Amino acid sequence: MSENAKKDPQYFMYFPGNYRWSSAFINMIGAGSYGGSEIGEIDRIGRMLKGKAPDDDQAWFDACNQVADTVTAFADERAKSEHRFSAAAAYLRATNYYQMAERFRTPKDAAALAAYRKGVDCFHRFVAHTDLKIEIVEIPFEGGSLPGYFVHAQNSTAARKPCVVYFDGLDVTKEIQFMRGVPELIKRGISCLVMDGPGTGEAIRFRNMVLRHDYEKAGSACMDWLEQRDDVDAKRVGVVAISLGGYYAPRIASLEPRFAACIAWGAIWDYYATWKKRIDAAFNTSLSVPGHHIMWILGVDTLDEALKKLEPFRLDGVVQQMRCPFLIVHGADDEQVPLKDAQALHDASGSSDKTLRVFTAEEGGAQHCQRDYLTKVVAVMWDWFEDKLVRR
Repeated sequence: MSENAKKDPQYFMYFPGNYRWSSAFINMIGAGSYGGSEIGEIDRIGRMLKGKAPDDDQAWFDACNQVADTVTAFADERAKSEHRFSAAAAYLRATNYYQMAERFRTPKDAAALAAYRKGVDCFHRFVAHTDLKIEIVEIPFEGGSLPGYFVHAQNSTAARKPCVVYFDGLDVTKEIQFMRGVPELIKRGISCLVMDGPGTGEAIRFRNMVLRHDYEKAGSACMDWLEQRDDVDAKRVGVVAISLGGYYAPRIASLEPRFAACIAWGAIWDYYATWKKRIDAAFNTSLSVPGHHIMWILGVDTLDEALKKLEPFRLDGVVQQMRCPFLIVHGADDEQVPLKDAQALHDASGSSDKTLRVFTAEEGGAQHCQRDYLTKVVAVMWDWFEDKLVRR
């Protein structure tokens, strides 16, 4: 029995004793606020999983895929009858279900990659049918490119608009990130470049770009690209990243001075130490993915090799160089990364304008990356970006 199964959690678990499935399920539900799920479809997935063993990830894969296929069929029918908006909405939800289906399936076999590809394809069909202005883009990077989406700002007449570069985390994707508040960010007159960086999304699955510690290289590539656009104010570009992105974003903002503001959506302080504890506990702890996911994402064959590659994933000695405004948001009851890590990150940052915003159980948002109150953290973060990039 895992450590989290022994606890009496202060929140409802959809699958009692199963942190991994429960956290993924609430992530799917939360995406509904941004068009990423529908309660009737989520309920179908839940009913198919009722009574399944906590480690039956094949059941998870099958249930999410089955619902995704049904939703895609509806979207295709709507598109064929030229009802673009109902088609767009269904394609977006199908994207979420396909990608959440394959998240626990590592190493990625043909079935996993096929499901993931369906999710990307559905998102591209969403782009084709939605009334949002979204470009499917490639950011030049070290002889290849990183895939992303440039989502145009709304409610602004400025020729050059602020922009936020939005990176993912350990097990997130650019498509899922879009359903983590991007439609709300662009309403504030801020464009958004949503990215799969090295080790995430398409970059690792189809381009073999494994996770690396020097994420400022990806951040700089995005800035180089944005500086070439005539609709972006390159002096007002922020960066945000979620979960493990709490390492990416502060590192980027500390070592790439062109960024004007930074949000760590969930703090990371010493990622080597985080995984050393997990490995020493034989993964008998709260994890959002199977423990062996770390080997796949780093491109190694053993846990010892994984730990060796994680040694430079530390922010001490890096964030002291940060000068731009910095916001850290963290949950008081985060079971994956302790609150003390968020405090250490805040205290070490060299920014003179820095804030640690802790969400409590009483107000909601106390879980990892506020999965239990997504709309509230999105409002707080995007209002902060509005203050720093639009109203400054």
